[in-house]
Amino acid sequence: MKTQIVCKEAPAAIGPYSQAVKNGGMLFVSGQLGLDAKTGLIPEGITEQTRGALENLKRIMAEAGGTIGDVVKCTVFLKDMNEFAAMNEVYAEYFTEPYPARSTVEVARLPKDLKVEIEAIAML
Repeated sequence: MKTQIVCKEAPAAIGPYSQAVKNGGMLFVSGQLGLDAKTGLIPEGITEQTRGALENLKRIMAEAGGTIGDVVKCTVFLKDMNEFAAMNEVYAEYFTEPYPARSTVEVARLPKDLKVEIEAIAML
């Protein structure tokens, strides 16, 4: 049975989708941006935006009863692949071995013209 996860500590969905959906032992977390949930402010740099996206992911994971350590797969969407190293440096602060599987793709544009969006699949 699928259950919608709503986390007030992370930015609300900005369209007809859920922040996350739990089904059985799996959690599917929609792409997270580096927005500040309380102020709606957008940090300027890739480092700050990546940190914000991962903090929002952590909050949603906690709301669902898990931790970021339960993530088995991430997809990272970057506006500019030249910023991969900076994103990756922050990403490495959040995950430990065995690392989740990951795909990283460059995209033409992201919501609110941000630089990075991160979605995840977790086993709870």
